[in-house]
Amino acid sequence: MKISSRAGRIEPFYVMEVAKAASQLARDFAQSERPMIFLNIGEPDFTAPPLVQEAAARAIHDGATQYTPATGLDSLRERISGWYSDRFGVQVPARRIVVTAGASAALQLACLALIDSGDEILMPDPSYPCNRHFVSAAEGRAVLIPTSAQERFQLSASKVEQAWGEKTRGVLLASPSNPTGTSIHPDELRRIHEFVRGKGGITLLDEIYLGLSYDDTFGHTGLAIDDDVISINSFSKYFNMTGWRLGWMVVPEALVPVVERLAQNLFICASTVAQHAALACFEAESIAEYERRRAQFKARRDWFIPALDALGLKVPVMPDGAFYAWADCSDMCRKLGVAGSWELAFELMKRAHVAVTPGRDFGAADTGNFIRFSTANSMAQLQEAAARLKALAG
Repeated sequence: MKISSRAGRIEPFYVMEVAKAASQLARDFAQSERPMIFLNIGEPDFTAPPLVQEAAARAIHDGATQYTPATGLDSLRERISGWYSDRFGVQVPARRIVVTAGASAALQLACLALIDSGDEILMPDPSYPCNRHFVSAAEGRAVLIPTSAQERFQLSASKVEQAWGEKTRGVLLASPSNPTGTSIHPDELRRIHEFVRGKGGITLLDEIYLGLSYDDTFGHTGLAIDDDVISINSFSKYFNMTGWRLGWMVVPEALVPVVERLAQNLFICASTVAQHAALACFEAESIAEYERRRAQFKARRDWFIPALDALGLKVPVMPDGAFYAWADCSDMCRKLGVAGSWELAFELMKRAHVAVTPGRDFGAADTGNFIRFSTANSMAQLQEAAARLKALAG
C-alpha cells in the first residue's frame, strides 16, 4: 500500500509516544510503592463542573443530539461573544465566531482556508508541534524561527520582518504558549500584526490558554488589535473539557462562509451534546468555579517553578499563563550521564517514576536541552515529584 507523501511529512507526535511508554511503565509499577506521576500531558486534572455535566445529561435525555449548523449553535456563539465582552472588554460579534470540533479542527480549517501549496508560515521555535503539521497538511511549510529566553521564547516584529520572504503567507503564534507558558506582550503582538497586515499576510493566533493567565500585563486577546486577526480557542484548558472535543475560532466576517463550507464537508458540525453542555460554562456558578481552579493552577506554578530551580532544572522565563514549566535540563543530564532531554525523560520515568516531556517535539533550537513539565496536576503530586527528582539528582 502506497502511503501519501503528505502523511509521510507528518512526524510522530512524540508527546504521545512518550505518554504511551509512560503508561506501559505505569502498569509495570502499579503494585509498587511509587506509582507513576504524570507531569507530561497538558490536560487539567479537573473535569467539567457540575452545571456542565448536568447540561450534557439533559441534552441526551431530551434528545438534543442531532446535527447543529456547521458554524455551531447560535446560542453558544452568543455566549462566547458575551464572554469576550465580560472577561476582556472586547466586542466580538457572534457572527464572526465559528464553533469547531476542538481547537485542532479550527486550526485545520484556518490552514485549509488560507494556505496554498508552497506557502510559508512563520512560527517560533519552540512551539506546539501539531501547529506546524496543520500547515504541512495544507501543503504549506512551517518556518521555525529560533527564539530566546530574552524574547520570552516568542517572535518579535523585527524577527518576523527579517524572515519574511517571497513565499511567506503569514505567522502562527501562540499566547500563552505551549511549551513555555509565556505570552507575547500586547505591544509586540500589535507590531507583528501591523507588519503582517502591511504585507497582505495573515495573523493566526492560538489562544487556547487565554483564560489561564496569571499576569495582567498579558491577560489580553489579540482580537483587540484588529478584526483581521484569526483567533483559535478551545473549551479544553480553561473550561476543563479536553475529551469533549469542542473549540471555536474567530475570523473576519468575509471568511465565515468559506470556513463554514469547509466545515460542512469535513466535520458536518461539532459534537451537539458538547455544545449544549458548553452553554453552562458561562453561568456565573461555573465561571466562579473556573476562577477558583485558575487560582489553584497559579499556586501550583508558584510552588513548582522555584522547586525546579532549586534542583538545577532552571526555568529561564517564569510562565505567565497555561500550566507548563520549560526547564533547562543540561545540569541534570550531566549528573545522570545522559545525552539530552530525550534520554533523560526515560531515565526519570524508570528511576524516579516521574513522566515528563522531552523537548524534541517542540522544535530544533536548543530543545534537546529542555524538558517540559505539566503542572496540571495536584499540588501533592507536584511535591512528591519534586522530592523524587531531588533524591535522584542527589
